[in-house]
Amino acid sequence: MHLCEKKTTRMENRKLIKIATAGSVDDGKSTLIGRLLYDTGSLTTDKLEAIEKTSRQRGFDYLDFSLATDGLVAEREQGITIDVAHIYFNTDKTNFIVADTPGHVEYTRNMVTGASTSQVAIILIDARKGVIEQTYRHFFISNLLRLSHVVVTINKMDLVGYDEDVFLKIKSDFDALVEKSCFRTEQITFIPISALKGENIAKKSTEMPWYVGNTLLDHLEVLEPEDLQEQAFARFPVQYVIRPKTDAFHDFRGFSGKLYGGNLQVGDQVTILPSFTESKIKSIQFFDRQLEVAVPGSSVTITLEDEVDISRGDMIVKSTELPSSEKSITATICQVNHKPLKVGEKYTLQHGVNRVLARVESIHSKIQTDFSGEESTDALKLNDIGKVSFKLSKAIHFDPYQVNRSNGSFILIDEGTHDTVSVGFIEARN
Repeated sequence: MHLCEKKTTRMENRKLIKIATAGSVDDGKSTLIGRLLYDTGSLTTDKLEAIEKTSRQRGFDYLDFSLATDGLVAEREQGITIDVAHIYFNTDKTNFIVADTPGHVEYTRNMVTGASTSQVAIILIDARKGVIEQTYRHFFISNLLRLSHVVVTINKMDLVGYDEDVFLKIKSDFDALVEKSCFRTEQITFIPISALKGENIAKKSTEMPWYVGNTLLDHLEVLEPEDLQEQAFARFPVQYVIRPKTDAFHDFRGFSGKLYGGNLQVGDQVTILPSFTESKIKSIQFFDRQLEVAVPGSSVTITLEDEVDISRGDMIVKSTELPSSEKSITATICQVNHKPLKVGEKYTLQHGVNRVLARVESIHSKIQTDFSGEESTDALKLNDIGKVSFKLSKAIHFDPYQVNRSNGSFILIDEGTHDTVSVGFIEARN
């Protein structure tokens, strides 16, 4: 086997873990990610030299690993991270994709973006500050998005003398939140760290002998995140209808898209929505390869045994696993635009590749992100989270978000500005 083929095989055999990082301003998220890149040998020589040079220019006698992820000039000048950045690194066992989300209150919406495709959240807490408002919000969003694990890293332990009592107090305060959430105790892990000093990141800290758990990197490697997509029913929204119209493929009619949820295989009895027409899968193709089975996350082209009228936005599902088809939905909404969401307003609702008109029927409540309950409101403002009902111009075919992330989520688009105003997570019908 060629060396490149061996390397590719090793990479394909690694499991993939998608992580969202979150914390308050200056809790050390970028420094932590930079340290992980450094400790796993993922920084190029040029990047490392640039970090060393800039650190010296700033008068630091240490490497400022936050520079590893700050790519914008404005970020560096202000010393803050503005956008969600995706960072890739790996170990011998695992490939990681990390979403670095801003800690500022006004950028809380970005955590929804960063965490919506993640399986694990790393929530940083400054050991000097303890659990604060942003901690509540970040944990609430992790709970809302049904992430399978949360790693609570109490950072900057070096600035509190590596005091175990500080760690235990923060753990106790956070445990009170866990009791109000959907998480089980075994889904939450607490690790005391110093990202700057490299304590308990890739190597066990000699400064905290009282901590007997894994390092952060070791813990991430042994995680087996539950993926809602792998447990869900198969959903295949059609993105393209392929009709080559050539002599060689004169009668070919294929339907391309990305499969979410379970498997589809040749011979499966399927239903096409919204027409509810039935057929069987004739073939599954990936470029020039013929497949017997399509697995979750794969982009393939499907052909059917029968001539069926299918358009972009239609959905192919197993006939025994039909989703809900409704013209009214209730969802948990995260408002991501400065323009408030109000009753009676109309938006374009994009669900997968499909778009329908949606009218806000009622705002049931604004949800408190400290798990203290809900309150009545007539509008949802930027970064607010609430429960809202919508009336749609035509039915959409959905699953509750807690069952299928992709088929249970949507965005609302302002018809005038075309800006995204809300992110929604569809609730199960009573």
